[in-house]
Amino acid sequence: MSTDGRAGIDAGLVSRLVADQFPQWADLSVVPVEVDGWDNRTYRLGSELSVRLPTADSYVPAVEKEQRWLPVLAPHLPLPVPQPVALGAPSADFPRPWSVRRWIEGTPVVAGIDEDLLALDLAEFLVALRGVDASSGPRAGAHSFFRGGPLAAYDEETRRCLARLELDDADVWDTAVASAWDGPDVWFHGDVAVGNLLAREGRLAAVIDFGTSGVGDPACDLVIAWTFFGDSARETFRSAVGLDEDTWARARGWALWKALLGLVDDPRSAGDLRTVERVIGEHRAGS
Repeated sequence: MSTDGRAGIDAGLVSRLVADQFPQWADLSVVPVEVDGWDNRTYRLGSELSVRLPTADSYVPAVEKEQRWLPVLAPHLPLPVPQPVALGAPSADFPRPWSVRRWIEGTPVVAGIDEDLLALDLAEFLVALRGVDASSGPRAGAHSFFRGGPLAAYDEETRRCLARLELDDADVWDTAVASAWDGPDVWFHGDVAVGNLLAREGRLAAVIDFGTSGVGDPACDLVIAWTFFGDSARETFRSAVGLDEDTWARARGWALWKALLGLVDDPRSAGDLRTVERVIGEHRAGS
């Protein structure tokens, strides 16, 4: 649930920004979305638009990246993605760039959806995303928080987490970090999580939040296989997405890294513990 006012951003600020920079929309209502992300605050602007504002300087590169590349990606994808309408400038009221997009109908994916159908829909989307010309796209780096790049960027942090949690399961990480993408750079989303997948009538209806997207290794886009999918849907997803076992080994590394960070913050996190158990169990089984 959204909490208005996080990071100094609230509906009043958004209304002032819109009125100052886009007076044609000054009379539209500004309402926080029910389910919000962490990197950005999102508000619905009237019935057809939304406003998205980064909560910290580290998320600023995503604003212009999405503004530049979402219109390029959209025509090649089988589902809607955010459509930029306007780019807000930094000002005395808000020191970072921000964006206005078309509103996309749908609700974040939740437990109870047909996971096998979701796995097929999502795989189709990711295969299409990988097929978009990546020759001039933004290569993985700090702007993507190193998603799409080598796992070595998080080697020290992951091993520190394993030691702190007293987990003697470094084999899965060793295998992942020793592997490397040897294909051409391809587009990746970077944060394929249920909060960024919108459903309608029981099917995947849109994919949002391309802030950590870029071109490089697509392994990071497979993490949902362990964070959300059960055994059947995971196998459906694995078959449909069409990537080799080395890529899946790196994907297990990405899932492990993220879940370990969650467990360090909250050792009682059932979801993160379940992800760690699934990843380690699959690795030990030689899948």
